[in-house]
Amino acid sequence: MPRAEITDARAQGVSIGELSRRTGVHIETIRYYEKIKVLPAPPRTAGGRRVYGPVSTRTLAFIRRARELGFTLDEIRALLDLGGPGKASCAEVRDIAAHHLDDIRAKIADLRKLEILLASTIAKCSGRTAPDCPVNDILYPSAGA
Repeated sequence: MPRAEITDARAQGVSIGELSRRTGVHIETIRYYEKIKVLPAPPRTAGGRRVYGPVSTRTLAFIRRARELGFTLDEIRALLDLGGPGKASCAEVRDIAAHHLDDIRAKIADLRKLEILLASTIAKCSGRTAPDCPVNDILYPSAGA
């Protein structure tokens, strides 16, 4: 009977290469997501080939979009564990997203500080000799610093 399930899945499913093309996620990344259990392992044919169905396609598309938005794999795992649209508590999803937003805002603040430091250092640079270069000074701090 399990063989029939695999045959049915094969008739309705797609290969890992096709899943990669449909979602824009590299094959190696798909395998990695399976290995770390972010993406459930699909059924396999008698020959050992993975066969993915529509749920895998939607899940992988979700993972890709969440990664594009900067969510960590742990955050994505937590979102997936909530059950997805129509099942997940909006409050729980909001809490995860709010935490992620706090992280983004902290990174933006750090980048603004970095921008000010680098811009002022570049402005001090005369472009003359290397021993007198403020940019080199921040890139190559002395061993004692």
